[in-house]
Amino acid sequence: MSASETKAPFASFEWMMAFRYLRSRRRETFISIISWLSFCGIMLGVATLIIVMAVMNGFRTELLDKILGINGHLVIQPQDSPLTDYDTIAKRVEGVDGVRYVVPFVEGQILASGPGGAVGALVRGMSGESVSKLKLVSSNVLQGSFEGFDDGEGIALGSRIARLLGVVLGDSVTLISPKGAVTPMGVAPRIKSYKVKAVFEIGMSEYDSSFIFMPLAAAQAYFNQDQKVSAIEVYVDDPDAVGQMRPMVEEAVDRQIYITDWRFRNVTFFSALEVERNLMFIILTLIILVAALNIISGLIMLVKDKGSDIAILRTMGATRASIMRIFMMTGAAIGFVGTVAGFILGLLVCLNIESIRQFVSWITRTELFSPELYFLSKLPADMDVTETVSVVLIALVLSFLATLYPAWRASTLDPVEALRYE
Repeated sequence: MSASETKAPFASFEWMMAFRYLRSRRRETFISIISWLSFCGIMLGVATLIIVMAVMNGFRTELLDKILGINGHLVIQPQDSPLTDYDTIAKRVEGVDGVRYVVPFVEGQILASGPGGAVGALVRGMSGESVSKLKLVSSNVLQGSFEGFDDGEGIALGSRIARLLGVVLGDSVTLISPKGAVTPMGVAPRIKSYKVKAVFEIGMSEYDSSFIFMPLAAAQAYFNQDQKVSAIEVYVDDPDAVGQMRPMVEEAVDRQIYITDWRFRNVTFFSALEVERNLMFIILTLIILVAALNIISGLIMLVKDKGSDIAILRTMGATRASIMRIFMMTGAAIGFVGTVAGFILGLLVCLNIESIRQFVSWITRTELFSPELYFLSKLPADMDVTETVSVVLIALVLSFLATLYPAWRASTLDPVEALRYE
């Protein structure tokens, strides 16, 4: 080994020594076990962090898509007088740049009764044209259709409420509203039966178990809302830009109204999701940190075991910097390979997470992702590129930092002291 070879940074002999120390020998079995534990810890930590972040991102994205797919980004409500001029207002608001479409509707709480029992539900009266614009509803019809929805008095039910009531396409559902006709004896509940014209499934249990759609004219008659609507929903091209859209919509309406947006109506829910997501990121990063600490302990033991080898290398011309680089590469190799393996494992799990959930549910005979608890019927996973890259970089940086102290200890080893008792 020439002097130039020993002094050149990251020379071939440094790589050779670094990877030689990674290979297990009989008397170094315990050190090898620590190295394998470090590798597994980093791999599982990176994979777990990627999977959990992807699931939480998917959970938020799916909820946001479904909530905004059936509820307007902006909701116009009357303030001084009823919305009897809703057609005129809708046309003016649809002319605003950035508005996709506008949906006037009548809404009311009712008790729905069928052969299977009775449940509380939310009736939303809309025109057939408006329902067709809600692709989350009109594109997920299980039975029947919305064709000719305005012509009759048929209703559309969510799949879960249909099962609770025990009805299918063509059956009758009795709707009971506490706000009925005024009589000398007081307000009598309004009771009326409607045929089931369609059954839809959005995929969000809260909506599938509570929403009933009714033709706008029938809903106005049922809820005593003659020639007026409860509110007008505005759907925009960019939901995140509702703050900038609000003044333009108010100007287009040109009357006393009250406007709320989706952020205000769901602020508590999505804030809780964001806090939980950030906390999970911090907690799961600790798994990678623990694995990095295993790298430190493994390298320190390796330095003590290889004291004589280090001393011989020093006497042959290896510099302190060269010794330090050898042990840095040894530890960094564990972190790098573990991070790559964790990324691949996390990617494979995220791409097949619903199949894995179904398989585990089949094996354990339990429902791991109950729609009643988690709102969604499928386990979503949405890998964010920036977030995934951040996880990989954090793992690599922690693995590299873990090598500094043991490598420094190796570089400061005195060759005379190391060889004295050999």
